Amino acid sequence: MFQEDYLDEVAERKRRWKETTLKRSLERFGVERSPNQLYTPLDIPHHSFLSDVGFPGEYPFTSSTSSCFREADAFKNPRIYSGYGLAEDTRDYFKSMLTTGRGQAPFVAFDLPTQIGMNSDEPMARGEVGKTGVAVDSLRDFEIIYEAFVGDHDLDTLHSNWVMNAPANIILAMYLALGEQRGIPFDQLGCVVQNDILKEFVARGMYIFPPEPSLRLVRDTIVFCTRQMPLSEPIMMGGVQFREAGATGPETLGIALAHAAAYIQLGLDAGLGIDEFAPKLGFVSMGGSMEMLYEIALHRAVRRMWARLLRERFGARDPESWKFRTMRGAMIGNSATTAQRPLNNLTRTVIGAIASALSGGGGELHPGYDEPLGLGYSLEARQLMRDGERIIKQEAKLCDIIDPLAGSYYIEWLTDSIERDAWQVVEDIEKHGGAVACVESGYTKRRITRSAYEYQHKLETGQIVIVGVNRFLGENELEVLPSRAVPHPYDPARRQEAEDRQIAKLKALRKERDNGAVAASLARLKEAAGDQGVNTIPPLLEAVKTYATIGEITKALTEVFGEYREFERA
Repeated sequence: MFQEDYLDEVAERKRRWKETTLKRSLERFGVERSPNQLYTPLDIPHHSFLSDVGFPGEYPFTSSTSSCFREADAFKNPRIYSGYGLAEDTRDYFKSMLTTGRGQAPFVAFDLPTQIGMNSDEPMARGEVGKTGVAVDSLRDFEIIYEAFVGDHDLDTLHSNWVMNAPANIILAMYLALGEQRGIPFDQLGCVVQNDILKEFVARGMYIFPPEPSLRLVRDTIVFCTRQMPLSEPIMMGGVQFREAGATGPETLGIALAHAAAYIQLGLDAGLGIDEFAPKLGFVSMGGSMEMLYEIALHRAVRRMWARLLRERFGARDPESWKFRTMRGAMIGNSATTAQRPLNNLTRTVIGAIASALSGGGGELHPGYDEPLGLGYSLEARQLMRDGERIIKQEAKLCDIIDPLAGSYYIEWLTDSIERDAWQVVEDIEKHGGAVACVESGYTKRRITRSAYEYQHKLETGQIVIVGVNRFLGENELEVLPSRAVPHPYDPARRQEAEDRQIAKLKALRKERDNGAVAASLARLKEAAGDQGVNTIPPLLEAVKTYATIGEITKALTEVFGEYREFERA
């Protein structure tokens, strides 16, 4: 906080600077106003280090949620979102990554039919089986995937991560069943379930049931994991998905925190204490843009917002509840990469990694330069991602200082501005009835769509520049293409043949299993689903153990919950 007489002196000196030094430069360049901006103590007159920034690892966590970073983290393999074709294909992929030292715990990508609870042999699944991820129709497929993880890599040694939302509890039940098969108790199983269904309604579209029963399933996950799976995280909320759908930075933060508040209320209404489960809540990321300083400020702002939300609104007392947990810090966002001149994406992602390092993050470099070229990163792209992080940490030493831009007049002003605008978004959502009401009315989706339109308009009119896409396209510009030194880790032939092979497997499964046991388990599941007071995970576990398929389980739940159709809303 600055003294009043000092601010008066700065204001006077700024006036003289504009009338002399700056004026002469503008006249020399023949322009009326400067294309550059300047920030001074006048822009943050009430700034306080202790209340607005604080020390790393302490409230309000503006600098960082960690007081220091382990040096060993600089040498860890990044967890790559992976999966394609059949379970056997993904299993072999994971085995290959582990054998070559590139593997970690699985971060599984599922195909679109699996993500919406649809069997691979349903007509609507045609052409999509095994394409955007691995096809999982039943526990049998799940068992095969995890054949890669045994011995020193067994379930009680790793933390699985699944990008799964509407049928998240079905996948969780499969994991529990697999743990039972291997004699591993539930409290020794660690996993991350994405399970953020509200963002599906407004950004991704991978929903099945209406909002209210969908949230009941999320409640069941939160309660079950809190009480029986203490090593697991019951929800990994979105942010990046809103950004990729077109939301502005403040809209992304505001929507994400409004949704988070709704999920927290589910746990509280179920009888959990806020500090029982809040430390296990996390976010994928807040996405990003190419504006490096903006992303630094945005990620400082969201850490502070989360801390205040948990402590001031929900009354959390455990400092672990106040920490904003995310898989990735600042980044450029996947949609910032381009199919045109794809090697330019390496430059872009390095800028994002620098933003991560300078915003109190770990300097993660993401995504790979070939993000827009197809499913899964090439080994060349992964090598460059890894080396980029190593250079940032080991050569440039950008992670040696936590939040080095703290105190910058511009960064502090921008952090405050983003936070203020994001809280306004939260307030707007609450005025419209809260997160769930805004999903049901379409308010949140309309807001994102409007921002997406405004961005696209600026892009098409040249107000936003993307190198090699809408500018610098002359005939003398070179299209520098990446070379391939090794085969892509996904076998293209297996991926192409995935659908027919998966349908044949599903047909054989139906002949081999005890169909009477399947029918009985589904009947008990429907009964449990009809009782709000019953947690659905135990009957889901029973159903998957009979090898009921994901489509059969979804159909049983749909008969109780109904199916959400966006354009049929009243």
